[in-house]
Amino acid sequence: MTANTDITGSPPENITRHSGEELVDRPLVWCYFLTAMGFLVISMLAGLLMAMQLIRHNPLNGIELFSPGRWRMLHTNAIAYGFLANGFLGMLHWVVPRLTMRPVFDRLLSWLIFGAWQFVVLATAVGLILGEAQGLEWGETPVWIDPLAQLGLLLVAINFGAPIMSMKGPMYVSLWYFLAALVWTFLTYAMGNFLPQYFVCGTSAGAVGGLFIHDLVGLFVTPLGWGMMYFFVPILLKKPIWSHGLSLVGFWGLAFFYPLQGIHHFLYTPIPMFLQYGAIICTIAVEMVVLTVIVNFFVTLSGTKNALTVNLPIRWFYTGMIFYALTCFQCALQTTLTFQALIHFTDWVVGHAHMVMFGVFSMWLLGVMTYLIPRLLNHDWYSRDLAEWHYWLSAVGIGVMATDLILAGPFQGWSWASLRMWDHSIELSIPFWAVRVVAGLTMFAGQLVFLYNLYRTWKLSRLSPLLLEVNTVPVKA
Repeated sequence: MTANTDITGSPPENITRHSGEELVDRPLVWCYFLTAMGFLVISMLAGLLMAMQLIRHNPLNGIELFSPGRWRMLHTNAIAYGFLANGFLGMLHWVVPRLTMRPVFDRLLSWLIFGAWQFVVLATAVGLILGEAQGLEWGETPVWIDPLAQLGLLLVAINFGAPIMSMKGPMYVSLWYFLAALVWTFLTYAMGNFLPQYFVCGTSAGAVGGLFIHDLVGLFVTPLGWGMMYFFVPILLKKPIWSHGLSLVGFWGLAFFYPLQGIHHFLYTPIPMFLQYGAIICTIAVEMVVLTVIVNFFVTLSGTKNALTVNLPIRWFYTGMIFYALTCFQCALQTTLTFQALIHFTDWVVGHAHMVMFGVFSMWLLGVMTYLIPRLLNHDWYSRDLAEWHYWLSAVGIGVMATDLILAGPFQGWSWASLRMWDHSIELSIPFWAVRVVAGLTMFAGQLVFLYNLYRTWKLSRLSPLLLEVNTVPVKA
């Protein structure tokens, strides 16, 4: 890459304001991205603590507040509500005003939501560390946080829903996804955090918990992620999406099949078998739907010369799409009863979760940040090489981690099926867990490189106006 081009392969002077950008609250987008990266670092440190515990090298052994079990919950919640939620909210503040040509409902409310959401995430982290978790996977937030989080999600829906609903005429598919996500997320959070806690129990609570686990990914993260891709990919490729019809097939397929597949987390349980069979069928159907979306984006990419090598954000996006296709194909396999009997409770599932949460949606958000931060700061990246290192350390790290854990799963399952002593499965797992530590450190190094590049870019952006002022001062004869 030559010095006179930016990360998209375009001249750096192309970092200019476009139509509708005056409606964007740029400082707010910047703050959301910064806090998202902060929570990503915290989450990865918590994951490292858990990984070190598994290979019997916990550096904080015996300290209750640093118990890996507690920090494992912090690891997952900081990713979902700290990194992904903050990143998506920052993205929405950039995209929605530009697609609707209207500001959000209230800018003061936007800043109120920002502050309140950081309080919710930090309070959740403190509550988890102090041992106040609920007994629900992905819904461990303390009970006194849930009403605040629910109110925050309602305010978010109002703030972004108002400009979308005020539009007249057809809406671009990104807005379909965003509007659906605003409604679905509010309902999903209420279902998962209030119904099992106060209204249902036993197998009914298990069924609701299964729906919540998967709907949090499918009805919160997925529609925001794909809506984001439908906005940024055509802009960066400078060509329209190949098929608007296929984009709607993807949307309605997601809406119809995804909410029904969460029970596949609880196969071979007392939950009625017709619900388990329905979840399996819907999971396989979602893979067919995902194929239409993947085909749509890769046909759009075809004919675009050197886009994956020259345009770094596009490389982030399409790497995430490849991981997404692999994730959904893997999911369609692992939900069959035969396959599930082998890999249930194994690290196969852990590798699957990391592939989708980091390999797909985190990669997409990091690609968006790579594209938008120079536009927020009005200055190109300090170093293209550091931006490349960020991508490669992240992509290779998650690829190795997911592959390693997915391979570990069948070995663990076969060990259990052979009725060997439990210690046998632990011993055979430790080499895989050691590789996971190395892969996690690689991913973490990538984020540190990104933060250093971000800091140096910010420093240069602060100096640029001063240099411009000095260079334009007339010199006396």
